[in-house]
Amino acid sequence: MDHDNRESWLNRVASGMAPLFEALDAPLPSRVRVAIGFTSRGARGRAIGECWDNRCSDDGHFEIFIRPDLAHAPDAMPAQIAAILAHELVHAAVGIAAGHGKAFKRVAIGLGLVGKMTATTPGDAFLATVAPILAAAGPLPHARLDTGGETTRPKKQAARLLKCECATCGYTVRTARKWLEIAGAPLCPSAGHGPMRYEPLDGDDVAEE
Repeated sequence: MDHDNRESWLNRVASGMAPLFEALDAPLPSRVRVAIGFTSRGARGRAIGECWDNRCSDDGHFEIFIRPDLAHAPDAMPAQIAAILAHELVHAAVGIAAGHGKAFKRVAIGLGLVGKMTATTPGDAFLATVAPILAAAGPLPHARLDTGGETTRPKKQAARLLKCECATCGYTVRTARKWLEIAGAPLCPSAGHGPMRYEPLDGDDVAEE
């Protein structure tokens, strides 16, 4: 099955996992939203997933976010996202207040998640169990977002240094426009050569000293 968006894929995988939670006596809440997007600390945060308590939602939904820049290979990404989704769904099932304590650990291990409870990874049992769920869900309409430490904010333009050149001997230096406006063109160190000429910025005239 092909999905128009990532959220529909996540919802289908979550629905496929629901019987696993039922079998562990930890049924999923009826109101859960899932999305791929940066967590509350943004791109620079370390969390790969986040579950917000339903008390924070105006309509009583648990809100789950999975960050879009996961580093795994494309063929491993669906299973990785499913494992993160399962981790966050455990929070919704046992309650946010339970943290990563005994109730969380019981369900997470029951699903086949392994490792430190604050940063679980998919074990062999989880991968085997989730494989038919992923097959039924079809291709994940998502590719890793490579932020590369960049941001969508406009880059601050660096100050441009203007080239100043002596018309007599060709001696050159560079300086900021600010200093040309405050102090004027620099003087050539060669005796008698005087002020240098400099490159104009847009709208400026070339200095004719």
